Amino acid sequence: MVKRLFTALLVLVVVGAASVVGGYFYWQSRLNAPLALDAPMLYQVPSGAGFNQVVAQLEAQGVVDDAWAFQLLAKVEPERMPRLRTGEYQLLPEMSGLEMMALLGSDKVVTYSLTIPEGWSFRQMRELLNAAPKLAHRTADMSDAEVMTLLGREDVFPEGWFFPDTYRYHLGMSDVDVLRQSLARMERILDDVWEERGDDLTIESAYEALIMASLIERETGAPQERNEIAGVFKRRMEQGMRLQTDPTVIYGMGERYDGRITRADLREATPYNTYVIDGMPPTPIAMPGRASLEAAVNPLPGETLYFVSRGDGTHQFSRTLREHNNAVNRYIRNR
Repeated sequence: MVKRLFTALLVLVVVGAASVVGGYFYWQSRLNAPLALDAPMLYQVPSGAGFNQVVAQLEAQGVVDDAWAFQLLAKVEPERMPRLRTGEYQLLPEMSGLEMMALLGSDKVVTYSLTIPEGWSFRQMRELLNAAPKLAHRTADMSDAEVMTLLGREDVFPEGWFFPDTYRYHLGMSDVDVLRQSLARMERILDDVWEERGDDLTIESAYEALIMASLIERETGAPQERNEIAGVFKRRMEQGMRLQTDPTVIYGMGERYDGRITRADLREATPYNTYVIDGMPPTPIAMPGRASLEAAVNPLPGETLYFVSRGDGTHQFSRTLREHNNAVNRYIRNR
């Protein structure tokens, strides 16, 4: 009788142990099972979402089949569960459930990019930021002055102070984050360039270099011309000649500019019209790239005082007004 009882108990223990072991391995198999996806899927971890909420949502969307397996893991082995991070994540069919959970707790969020071209204005940059998808638009209803105050640059005119480049962002970031990055980069690069400036400059400060660089940026996109244009501007200023650069006229016209400049526009007295004012305009007129900044502080020596567009993105440079008028006849009036 005792022997039978012992045998029965032993059988129960063995069966129970086998069930426990079998249940454990089944549980682990569900955790390591591939996601129920046929194609990559973008999943967003909601802000402030708890683990159970996310797992239930994933099950409801058909990403995982057994939410209970992950909920059990959170209770039994909480140290194995990552702290979820708000953001968008790319889920792949070959991922296991555990790999997916590790991803949702990582910094490998889906990122987006926006490119601010060299020569753009701050107004154009703000329009691009306002249209950027997945980016929180905190400054959309702010004035330029309010934006600069938010960035810690109260009473600083924004034009020129943001470095044109490609910036990456992810869900949860705002336009303020991009503006801070761009501003910091311009300040750092301008400081570096100013420290490496050439001798015998007509400009006297880093800010004047920023203004000069913006004129160069708007005048040409040809890399080989930037230093020569800087040289022309330097010599004209040294000789008391006005810079007479069309981009300053356009900037002074603001939104009135429709693609054409008339003689009346050239004579209009605005703070930026270098056909009317002496020297440089009071502020930059665009966002210059590094090459234009470097050209502004390293003007090419020479004798040229004039240049005119050839119509192909490059310019014809001249030493005398007579040479310049001939070039204008050839490239502008005849065209």
